[in-house]
Amino acid sequence: MPDSLTRTRFLTHSALYLALAILLPLIFHAMGPGGRVFLPMHIPILLAGFLVGPLSGLLVGLLAPALSHLMTGLPPTYAVPLMSAELPIYGLIAGLAYRKLRMNIYVSLLAAMLLGRVMFALSLIVLGLFMDIPYTFTQYLAGGAMLLVSLPGILIQLTLLPLLVAAVRRSKRQ
Repeated sequence: MPDSLTRTRFLTHSALYLALAILLPLIFHAMGPGGRVFLPMHIPILLAGFLVGPLSGLLVGLLAPALSHLMTGLPPTYAVPLMSAELPIYGLIAGLAYRKLRMNIYVSLLAAMLLGRVMFALSLIVLGLFMDIPYTFTQYLAGGAMLLVSLPGILIQLTLLPLLVAAVRRSKRQ
């Protein structure tokens, strides 16, 4: 980041996406089924990676679960370390693939989603060694939690994020 304006823009945009990552889950939980179904915290983190860059996506993804838990009680305690491993990967990979490697937004999004889920699964294995959590890695895979439960959220991400990124990029050119 060469100048103070660039740093200021980075910080303010990252802070905006961090605030959204805390606020969106509250809205979704207030309407009924929340995080595991619609994945509302993922959206601002992926946007931070796509629109601000990989470092922003990484930082927002790292900070959002813990700050959200401290401020709102969501996500539940056991999920904070899992999400704190998964979500930075989402933001980092989205930013690297899309902004640095110039990959198609859908390829970038799918890569981020896949690698984030892999990190979640690995974290589940490791965390399960040290604490009692509601489900094991085997239950996670067998129960379809990896895809089926969160299918609405995945579809929202695949539909909404490319549209939002295109709209923001278009507005910057005007």
